[in-house]
Amino acid sequence: MKAPLDYEHPSAATDLKLAVSRKKATGPGDRLGSLMVNPGGPGGSAIDYLQQYAPQPEAVRARYDMVAMDPRGVARSEPVTCLSNAQMDDFTRVDQTPDDDAEADRLTSAFRTFAQGCLRRSGARLGHVSTVESARDMDILRAVLGDEKLTYVGASYGTFLGATYAGLFPSRVGRLVLDGAMDPALPARTMNRDQTAGFNTAFTAFAKDCAKQRDCPLGTGGPEEAGRRLSTLFKKLDAHPAPTGGPRTLTESLATSGVTAAMYDEGAWPVLREYLAEAQKGDGRGLLALSDSYYERDPDGTYANQMFANPAVNCLDLPGAFSSPDEVRAALPAFRKASPVFGESFAWAALNCAYWPVEPTGTAHRITARGAGEVEAVHGGVG
Repeated sequence: MKAPLDYEHPSAATDLKLAVSRKKATGPGDRLGSLMVNPGGPGGSAIDYLQQYAPQPEAVRARYDMVAMDPRGVARSEPVTCLSNAQMDDFTRVDQTPDDDAEADRLTSAFRTFAQGCLRRSGARLGHVSTVESARDMDILRAVLGDEKLTYVGASYGTFLGATYAGLFPSRVGRLVLDGAMDPALPARTMNRDQTAGFNTAFTAFAKDCAKQRDCPLGTGGPEEAGRRLSTLFKKLDAHPAPTGGPRTLTESLATSGVTAAMYDEGAWPVLREYLAEAQKGDGRGLLALSDSYYERDPDGTYANQMFANPAVNCLDLPGAFSSPDEVRAALPAFRKASPVFGESFAWAALNCAYWPVEPTGTAHRITARGAGEVEAVHGGVG
């Protein structure tokens, strides 16, 4: 499907080509229309989600065509790119819990390199991947599909996309389900801190479960002891990265992202226990594999687009959480309170938009959709 790069100044010469996938209604019974889905992110591929997951009940799939469109800048829809694979390997290794000014300078330099790489490799697209523009793309798709009103299911960030659509086109909303609803009125710093607290809740649940297992590498004393032991491991890796049997080593930042990846899914907890035990013994292969899954790095060393699309959308939608390292340092107590394990690294990671080469086009705001159809918002957890 084609859509204008710039809705304010449309030109066929610069139209974007957006990828769309559809699974026809399985029947029997009359078809009720199309159901669009988005898994969140930002940067998640809706097409991959539709093809691999999309856990809609059979009664829904029987009556609706299931439709997915990768948002602009994502996956198959003119993807934003920022760094080479080798550069991404370097970027993911950078210490995101700087202990001194020199380490903070290296981190901010990495953010600048990343941002300038996005501008150099993606060009004008970088200024036109906002959620508002993606919502307008959805309205074009709705019309192309022949649906009078939009029926939509979005998760995590997908709830913001759906709510944005409802705010722009309330009269064209049929039914929306917003699963794990984000609050669009929250500024970026508050949103990041709340997400940090959400990961802490997930880690607390993991630690309690781990304490019941015979093989728990974080002790049996519960979340506080588990947090201390994990922090000890992180500090050890900060000083001496662990070998992985290849050219890459497991750094503190890679270990943190590996543990973070396992917080999304309870099914990963047994594997995380195993890999933490290995890392404590000096073997970083397991946690590196989890980190690679977090960054969507394939075994051949190639990275998927989500780690580029995510900041591209976020930094355009909202002013950044922090504008300087000093602001991060001032906020560290609040982030450490939100999560003793993840707080510091999550706070520093939120500095990335300070160096973004494109000014944000949106602000935190309350969305109203008077006259819209049925909208069901469900509060979620991590994500």
